[in-house]
Amino acid sequence: MRSIQRRLSLGLAGVLVVVGLILAQSSLWLFDHSLRRYLREDLEDETQTLLIALVRGQNGVQLDERRLDPTFQRPFSGHYFRIDFGDETWRSRSLWDRSLQPPAKEGLQDGLGDGPQGQRLLVFRADYRRFGQTFSINVAQDYTPILQGFRRLQWLGLALGGGALLLILLAQRYTVRVALRPLERVRGQIAQLQQGRRSELDSQVPQELEPLVGQINRLLSHTEETLRRSRNALGNLGHALKTPLAVLVSLSERQDLRDQPELQATLREQLTQIQQRLERELGRARLAGEALPGAHFDCAAELPGLFSTLGMIHSHGLKLDWQAAPGLCLPWDREDLLELLGNLLDNACKWADAEVCLSLAEEGDAYRLWVDDDGPGIAPQRRADVLGRGTRLDEQVAGHGLGLGIVRDIVDAWGGTLSLEDSPLGGLRVVVRLPKNSSVA
Repeated sequence: MRSIQRRLSLGLAGVLVVVGLILAQSSLWLFDHSLRRYLREDLEDETQTLLIALVRGQNGVQLDERRLDPTFQRPFSGHYFRIDFGDETWRSRSLWDRSLQPPAKEGLQDGLGDGPQGQRLLVFRADYRRFGQTFSINVAQDYTPILQGFRRLQWLGLALGGGALLLILLAQRYTVRVALRPLERVRGQIAQLQQGRRSELDSQVPQELEPLVGQINRLLSHTEETLRRSRNALGNLGHALKTPLAVLVSLSERQDLRDQPELQATLREQLTQIQQRLERELGRARLAGEALPGAHFDCAAELPGLFSTLGMIHSHGLKLDWQAAPGLCLPWDREDLLELLGNLLDNACKWADAEVCLSLAEEGDAYRLWVDDDGPGIAPQRRADVLGRGTRLDEQVAGHGLGLGIVRDIVDAWGGTLSLEDSPLGGLRVVVRLPKNSSVA
């Protein structure tokens, strides 16, 4: 959400800055253009006043200074004129010892001309014919104060525009935050779905989000129902196949097959492979629940029941214990974790002499689970073989075989690791490390 707010703020700021600059420059240009047209009329009136001030005297054409504007008499006043006729040029006293460059053609000069003391001049030229001669009258006005006013106006506009932009961005940020708040709540509810803390999204949302929330809830309901049917079907399939497999196994032990040991061994091997393959595929299919919303594994709520069941199954005086941080909740599907821990603990109970202990802990970016027993353990050189599916070191004891293979499939599906180590209790320690990012659906 923050990235959306940032992009919206940057986009709005960019648009406002570009539009503001264009409007400001356009306004200044229009104002400058209108002002020059207005001043052009004043300058044209001044040329006509100068034309009237031209009189015929004893020595020819003369300029009657009494008819001149006093600003033409004051040095560097900002008002200047130049009159060209024949071979003569008359300049206003305000130019002092400077010259005024006349425009190349009649009318207002396209750009600003250079004046005395760094002034920028607006120059106008008009050609008249009087007393049988052609007079080119050029008048100029200092435009520098107006340019300075424009600059002050620009700085003032920038300051006001910056303030207005800041206020608009703050208002926009608040508006976007309020508008996206329902979407943020939906995002939080989706995170709760992943954590198993809810089964659907709240339907009380703004009208714009109702179709989205409705579709998500329908998808959740459909997915949950599909998952339930799939798991029921898998369970029914497993129970349905157990009886035929048991019958086939018993048939393989018949007396008439003992006279054919090769045939009997082949039947046993094939039936074992069928059973292991069936367990493997059923175990993999169960992993489909990982990506779906559901109850996650609360250690304090789930482990007592699991250990009670193990105590009833292995009722030969084993001490069963578990350790976990208060409130520890593993963010994976409850059924899959029960299967994983059930297989690990069941194997440990079959080999343990007197004690089995389960420990769970959160370590940085992962969760660590380990099961210790005080049984005979496994030699380091044989541990890699035990992790292979169906491999057993002692055929007289059921354990450390297919169960560890199923555990390995679950751990691999979650991107974790499975290892065998020496246990402080004297037997075997099975260590499972599951990265936290594997719990995100």
